[in-house]
Amino acid sequence: MKKRVLSGIRATGRLHLGNLLGAVEGMIALQNDHAYETLYMVADAHAVTTPYNVEDLRKNRREVIIDYLAAGLDPEKSVLFLQSDVPQHMELSYYLSSVVTIAKMQHLPTFKEKVKQYPEHATMALLNYPVLMTADILLYKAGLVPVGIDQEPHLEVAREIARRMNDLYGTDFPEPVRFKTTGEYIPSLTGEGKMSKSVEGSYINLTDDLETITSKIAKIPTDSGRGTIKEYEKSPLTESKISKYVNEHSQEAIGVATLMLFIELFIGKERVEELNRQYESTGIRYGDVKKELAEAIYKRLVPVQEKRKELEANEDYVNTIIAQGAATAQAIAKETMREVREKMGLL
Repeated sequence: MKKRVLSGIRATGRLHLGNLLGAVEGMIALQNDHAYETLYMVADAHAVTTPYNVEDLRKNRREVIIDYLAAGLDPEKSVLFLQSDVPQHMELSYYLSSVVTIAKMQHLPTFKEKVKQYPEHATMALLNYPVLMTADILLYKAGLVPVGIDQEPHLEVAREIARRMNDLYGTDFPEPVRFKTTGEYIPSLTGEGKMSKSVEGSYINLTDDLETITSKIAKIPTDSGRGTIKEYEKSPLTESKISKYVNEHSQEAIGVATLMLFIELFIGKERVEELNRQYESTGIRYGDVKKELAEAIYKRLVPVQEKRKELEANEDYVNTIIAQGAATAQAIAKETMREVREKMGLL
């Protein structure tokens, strides 16, 4: 049997480069592998856990579907749907919340971070975010979830809930594990954390033109461009060393490491090695390097932007994809909920 995969991106605006490299390209690879059955949602219900504008959400949920299609997700191979079109997500979340404690949710680092970010919006929806995420996964009995390392605490909650439901009620939920993808950690252009739509200046939109990309890349902090590798670790950032690196290095060093990561992703590892040698000898002219990188990024995004324009002009096609995805997802969800209700004594 095929292994079922579920992933999704919050409907907080058009996708950016971090979404493409950290999520969508991995999603595309999985959909093209016959060993997997792939379901990819737009997490619009998750978007209401933090302050939002109603009209923006109404627009953004559709924009993410268009970005999915423009980037290469294929509705013939993957189920593409809006989370809120499948009300069973919210129903299952309520049942799952009965087997996890408030204390467990309150101690999650992600909850604490969001409370600091939105001190006046510490709602029950925010507290229950990981439970709804668990429902998203278990509703489709997905064993694999291609998400970033920052989502691991939420997946641990999902595994714990799955175990408790199986033990208490005899359900057959899998214990989902994180599916690691290439480029899953994409750092911010500002040198602070990862690329995020919530941090202005940290990201490159998939719709940005060359001038805009060049301007954003130019602002990445850099050092003098010459010295020894021991001074500043030049190899690209990875999930295993990001926390230690950020804590122990200057903004300039982090910026250079970020720049090298993007060069490896968009130009190649050989170019990074060449620049490392220049750093220890003649020195690096960052202005030229940043321009080279901006052009490489834009070249990668041109096909996505051209496809997006076609999709924006074909409203009926996008509507059909959304409707078909909802119908397919609902069929799976209804069967899971029938089983859960029966096991819990609600049928």
